[in-house]
Amino acid sequence: MSSASDPRTSSSSIPHRCLARAVADALVADRRIEAVDIDRGGRRISVATLGQEDAQAVESRLKGVLADAEASTETRGGEEPCGLLAGHPNCDCCGSASSLSGSGLNIACEADRLTISRPTCPTARGFWKWRDIPWPRIEPREVELPDEEHSPDEWKWQLAAAALCGLFGIGGWALGERSLAHAMHVAAYVAGAWFVVEEVWERLRERVLDVHFLMLAVAAGSAAIGQWNEGVVLLFLFSLSGALEHYALGRTQREIRALFRAAPKEAVVLDPDLGETTVAVEALRPGQRLLIRPGSQFPVDAELARGRTAADESNLTGEATPVEKTVGDSLLAGTINLWGSVEATVLRPAQESALQKIVKLIREAQHMKAPSQRLTDRFGSRYTYGILLLTLVMFLVWWQGFGLPALASTEAVSSAFYRAMTLLVVASPCALVLSIPSAVLAAIAWGARRGILFRGGAAVENLAETGVVALDKTGTLTTGELRVAGVESFPPGREEEVAQLAFALERLSDHPLARAITLHGKHAGWKPFEVEQFESVTGLGLRAVHEGKTVLLGRREWLAEMLAEDPGTTSVGSVLRGGDGMDSVHSEVWVSCGELLGRVVLEDEIREQSAGVVRDLRQLGLRTLVLTGDRAEAAQGLQRALELDEVRSGLKPEQKVRAVVELGEQGHKVAMVGDGVNDAPSLAAAHVGVAMGARGSDAAMEQADIVLMHDRLENFLAAFRLSQRARRVIRQNLVISLGTVVVLVGFALFGAVPLTIGVLGHEGSTVVVVMNSLRLILGRWKDE
Repeated sequence: MSSASDPRTSSSSIPHRCLARAVADALVADRRIEAVDIDRGGRRISVATLGQEDAQAVESRLKGVLADAEASTETRGGEEPCGLLAGHPNCDCCGSASSLSGSGLNIACEADRLTISRPTCPTARGFWKWRDIPWPRIEPREVELPDEEHSPDEWKWQLAAAALCGLFGIGGWALGERSLAHAMHVAAYVAGAWFVVEEVWERLRERVLDVHFLMLAVAAGSAAIGQWNEGVVLLFLFSLSGALEHYALGRTQREIRALFRAAPKEAVVLDPDLGETTVAVEALRPGQRLLIRPGSQFPVDAELARGRTAADESNLTGEATPVEKTVGDSLLAGTINLWGSVEATVLRPAQESALQKIVKLIREAQHMKAPSQRLTDRFGSRYTYGILLLTLVMFLVWWQGFGLPALASTEAVSSAFYRAMTLLVVASPCALVLSIPSAVLAAIAWGARRGILFRGGAAVENLAETGVVALDKTGTLTTGELRVAGVESFPPGREEEVAQLAFALERLSDHPLARAITLHGKHAGWKPFEVEQFESVTGLGLRAVHEGKTVLLGRREWLAEMLAEDPGTTSVGSVLRGGDGMDSVHSEVWVSCGELLGRVVLEDEIREQSAGVVRDLRQLGLRTLVLTGDRAEAAQGLQRALELDEVRSGLKPEQKVRAVVELGEQGHKVAMVGDGVNDAPSLAAAHVGVAMGARGSDAAMEQADIVLMHDRLENFLAAFRLSQRARRVIRQNLVISLGTVVVLVGFALFGAVPLTIGVLGHEGSTVVVVMNSLRLILGRWKDE
């Protein structure tokens, strides 16, 4: 079957699916999946991913393609979906095991067990995470839409409740001892405690006591002893600080919603006869062909198959200039087709689009706590119980030990209960609880507005600690927009054959060099040669068999080493041992097949901003280090051009990891910046991993702690300075919150603080902490 020979063929386009082909297509189409192990006899599926993957999305992806295979089995009368599962070398629906090898995957069959994995280095396998998923049942998929734990406008209602509390409280105070004053105080209590009671009830159902419970207890105690005004002041300030806290969260959520435009709900699908069918976006499957008209949005991530246009990608990449699109180019969901009517092939379902990845990253960040916040959370509950115990003990000491009145205060002396309530208020850790998350959320919101996505509070804090910045070369310091500059063959005259061999192998890889050659081949309309026994030799190149001859593609040194072992390739070996003459912006890929030898020359450009970024990093006291698999000559040229502190060239992925680990062992905290699959292990090993761009590989984005969505290297500087500011704000908040508690508790133990002053000091520090954090969003900074 022709479809079996093309690993990019959609699962929905094959009428009778075998299980092996279904899984192979899923791995080729979804770079997040590293390996799948299927035990059909035990009806068990295990999947390996690299890094922090969305288990639900991966499960949905696999269950979808496997459900197709199961459904296809039913249409064929329940026969075994794949002869490979029974240990046969051939099966009716996919041909042979060797036909699947053209997909570049490793395939192992054993009785009822099938294992398909992606070729990778041993280092990367160490980062794989295996998980079991249920055997699939056919069920509809839904697009993941941004759900809100709290309404972004909830702070307005809380602010209104606080205002009502204050107004009723002022009315009750002004009425003095009149009968209506009691009703005004009750109304103030209801307004001030409205949202607090809801949160306390939720926590009590979880058997948790926190600062909200303490505040209600103090307010109730104040009312019990007739101190209504103090209770109103407490509830007013507490509800006001709660409104400000939710305002900070709402700012972050608005930044998330700003990433969206009115996403299309339907798409036009073209059938083989070019008939048009309108279907829901969530029903789209990889491989389907779409028609996108001018002015409409691209409904899912797709590849341009026919026509030309330009896309407005500003909502994803921040780049206002329209991006030209021709056959083979990627189209991102949510971006706008400006002028051409084009046809495109779906690459992945709607819920796995680049836009959804961004939303998922920000949502993860909101729930991943900073190290200092985890520290305060660790003793938060114990602190609450400790304060309750201390308050009870001091009540007994003041009452029994010092002979103070138990409940009723006099003009000369405050009661033991009044003093206990004051102590409970000033010792409550409201400001401390908000000091770190408010700053972290504000930093995440500031970054999201500028295309800097922090994957949690740890990244916000840790980036400022780094002393070494390790950078990849291609796609990081250079633009990564490689293009084929020329093709040479030895002997001359066979340049097209060299190019087609390179295209046949590189289309099965995802390295930046491979993407450039693949795109060039698609634009030229080349038909790839059929290859067998495809193998990726990590960090060195690719190997396959074409018409009985071994085809090698990769570095000059690797080909020279491999061909030196073959006595029949002496002539081409001498060419490889010569100099290359490449500079820092040109790269080369060598290809050999029998007596044919050639190279594809590609050119890249150093980013305009790279020199300025390296200079600013040096001024900030950071050491710059480039870790690249490129040639020594290219790396040294880059070092001279950018005045880098150090470069290490010719590195395999495991050697990059080793370099990062060694620096860590020497006491250096490393921030690793990269964009490719080969960078993912290094990003995971670094103190802080930073991935470049919305077009970066899934593996790199999943391993990264920070993602620079605008694909601008200078945003790393903005992220670093933001981290420094956030750490300063967190330290200021901790000093304010802890200092206020220490001072007020000291005075309260000696009975020197009235309840009203205690409430003002306690809630005032909370308001100051929240407002100080909001400076990260609303303030202007000299280094912006």
